Amino acid sequence: MIDLPPLTVRSAEPAKPVAPVPPPSPAPEAARPPRPATPPPTVASPPTVAPSPTVAPSPTAPPAAAQGELALPPSPPRKLAIPAIMIESPVMRLGLDKKGRLTAPPVNNPRLVGWYQKGPAPGEKGTALVVGHRDTKTGPAVFLNLNALKPGDKVNIARADRRTAVFTVDKVRTYTKEAFPDAEVYGHTGRPELRLLTCGGSFDKKKGYSANVVVFAHLTDVRQV
Repeated sequence: MIDLPPLTVRSAEPAKPVAPVPPPSPAPEAARPPRPATPPPTVASPPTVAPSPTVAPSPTAPPAAAQGELALPPSPPRKLAIPAIMIESPVMRLGLDKKGRLTAPPVNNPRLVGWYQKGPAPGEKGTALVVGHRDTKTGPAVFLNLNALKPGDKVNIARADRRTAVFTVDKVRTYTKEAFPDAEVYGHTGRPELRLLTCGGSFDKKKGYSANVVVFAHLTDVRQV
């Protein structure tokens, strides 16, 4: 069991409230404008000015559409690969337990990682959550060296739609159970992001690990398989 705080924060983009439409104002009755006492003075028309020549946009400036952020439609992940720590792992689907905590892959398959299927898919706008064990009773597991990742490292997730979402690591943090920042880890940031989570800190036979390792990454590329 990877003991994570309950998922009390939305990892997907919150629905935007629809602004109420005000009722139309009653049309005012037509009124005749008052006749001025004296006619207004005649104003001379300004001299005609030749329009400025149109300036062509710089050829180096990308079009507005090209400046938009990457985002993919929903599609479940199938395989995770992290070249920096030599990981290749199939991905299963995960849910929540009765306390609202994210479950973990079965301990009898230490090379398997799990994706929270009620949240965004990797590459979709929102924060996708992927969990794996650090070790089990039988030995090391898939995320043993997760804390060795560094900013700039790549995380590749192959999806069912034959696209690979490529994420770039922003930071790696270890949080104690008492200081786990739910909103920062689980919350929606306005772009496609990824969190990799596992156990960390010191280990106690009765209480388990004292902390969690969290990798923060964002989508930087999409490849067609």
